[in-house]
Amino acid sequence: MNRLQQIDPYLFHLRINELWKNQWLLLTVGNFEEGDFNTMTVAWGSLGVMWNKPFAMVVVRPTRYTFGFMNRFPDFTLSVFPDEYRKDLSLLGKKSGRDGDKIAETRLHPVASETIKSPAFAEAELILECRKTYWDDMNPEHFLEPSIRKNYEKHDEHRIYFGEVLRIKGTEKYILY
Repeated sequence: MNRLQQIDPYLFHLRINELWKNQWLLLTVGNFEEGDFNTMTVAWGSLGVMWNKPFAMVVVRPTRYTFGFMNRFPDFTLSVFPDEYRKDLSLLGKKSGRDGDKIAETRLHPVASETIKSPAFAEAELILECRKTYWDDMNPEHFLEPSIRKNYEKHDEHRIYFGEVLRIKGTEKYILY
């Protein structure tokens, strides 16, 4: 387990495109205490400032099991892991929680978050705790770049969720000095 420390959102440091494209994150939503939660690997999203608050934006297709959790619960976490957990993240992105306890097939251990009900993971090197603030469904009529449509051959356009980042905890490599 990594030593995580609280990080001020304005001293938060990361290579954002590297994170989303190559490192991936776990999106986890639900209620840890009740054991009613699901997680999935995400590789598309955004971090920044919106409505004068730090935010995380994630997208979930309506066909994903996590979609129902995102619509039922008010918050979510994003967890980032060292490279040694890449196979675990791959499994969590391919398998559905509908079919059983996929987390039990990994080396990861859900833990309670500090400010929200959705859990994070003990092995994470970075955790963002977020409260949902907005959602919208992608409209294919608004795609200005034609190549985007290739991502939606099944017409399962993502739902977009914005979450205010309430707490960031991470290892020292995520702190800007």
